[in-house]
Amino acid sequence: MAITFWRRVVLALVRKDDAEIAKLLAKMTVTDLLKLDSRFEAWAHEGQIEPSSEGWRTWLMQAGRGYGKTRAGAEWVARLALGQSCRIALVGATIDEARAVMVEGESGLLSVLSRLKRRVVWEPAMKRLRFPNGSVVQLYSGENPDGLRGGTHHFAWCDELAKWAKPEESWDNLQMALRAGMRPRALVTTTPKPIPLLTRIKSDPLTIVTRGRTGDNVVLEDHFLSVMRATYAGTRLGRQELDGELIEDLEGALWTRGLLEASRHAPLDFARDERVVTRVVVAVDPPVSEQGDACGIVVAGLGGDGVAHVIEDASVSGKSPVGWAEAVSGAARRHGADRVVAEVNNGGKLVTDLLHQVDPGLPVKAVHASRGKVARAEPVAALYERGLVRHAGAFPQLEDQMCGFVIGGDYKGPGRSPDRADALVWALTELMLVSRAEARVRCL
Repeated sequence: MAITFWRRVVLALVRKDDAEIAKLLAKMTVTDLLKLDSRFEAWAHEGQIEPSSEGWRTWLMQAGRGYGKTRAGAEWVARLALGQSCRIALVGATIDEARAVMVEGESGLLSVLSRLKRRVVWEPAMKRLRFPNGSVVQLYSGENPDGLRGGTHHFAWCDELAKWAKPEESWDNLQMALRAGMRPRALVTTTPKPIPLLTRIKSDPLTIVTRGRTGDNVVLEDHFLSVMRATYAGTRLGRQELDGELIEDLEGALWTRGLLEASRHAPLDFARDERVVTRVVVAVDPPVSEQGDACGIVVAGLGGDGVAHVIEDASVSGKSPVGWAEAVSGAARRHGADRVVAEVNNGGKLVTDLLHQVDPGLPVKAVHASRGKVARAEPVAALYERGLVRHAGAFPQLEDQMCGFVIGGDYKGPGRSPDRADALVWALTELMLVSRAEARVRCL
């Protein structure tokens, strides 16, 4: 069929236009369908194609589950092995996984070669494949570093490196053996996990990184994707396993990812059930200018059991003063807030006047920061450690900022300022620290 037809098929797949896909597939024979499947580079995601730039030694494909990492790795190895006589190392988490996934799997090397109608000799007992042109693909394991000693290779494909039992030693031995030819290089396909080796590889100037999400795979069922997003979107597991993000904890961080995950529960309708929440606060950390940082707006409620619940991150960016003030008003009305806590360090009385101008009925309380951000955050972080704060759902941008506070140090998270996290600190301080202190004074 003509190239224009194939192009239409690819574009329809990328757009997930079911009607167009059905119409095009109806015109295709079985041979056409097999041919389409074998033309990997015609429909593959950009992150699955070898980078065209030169000078790199390691290509790190950091992506979520189901993205197509195995197919991309097998296609890369097949192209290299068929192009010239070479020696290629395939390193899996175990020998069994290397064989079952990288070679014999549905998207593995034998499957790719079958689509291309290329014959090879697969010798399972020897853990190797031999090509007619002299190329040899040898299997190794990330749990047996010594097995990587001795040989020399032109190329290497390392799968799920984050699962290797002995990652550092195995990787170093592989690097010493990757020295044949003019330009030896390795492909690492992995779902990221915060292990030191992955951080080291990413920071290497000879590494080039491509990323991908589970949802980028055009052949995955929409129902599967919608269930995964509904269940895991925004959580650490979802960001790691579906979005392919490498999420690490800073040394000495006030909040860790594990602490926040342990604090998470399903969203609840706090505004309509007084048995769940007895008081709701909206806190706002106003931006210095429209072009500056975001306006941090966080909603939190106090449960009848004395536990605080973070209900919503309603922060906004790029808004005029009236725009963010309206966002504060909207959040307060949505959740039936008893109080709006507004930091006035930068705007003074103008902040409270603006909020009252937009919504005269807002119960605004002005607060002034007399201590640094980290010092203010420390007692709030202690509430999490005691199990007194829960997150009603996932708030990725807010939680990234929270994990950027370092004990005895400064903010090291994303962006110039932890605007969202500052708002959270004000909200929980009002609910859990100020209110309790006032109650103790009244008792006296």
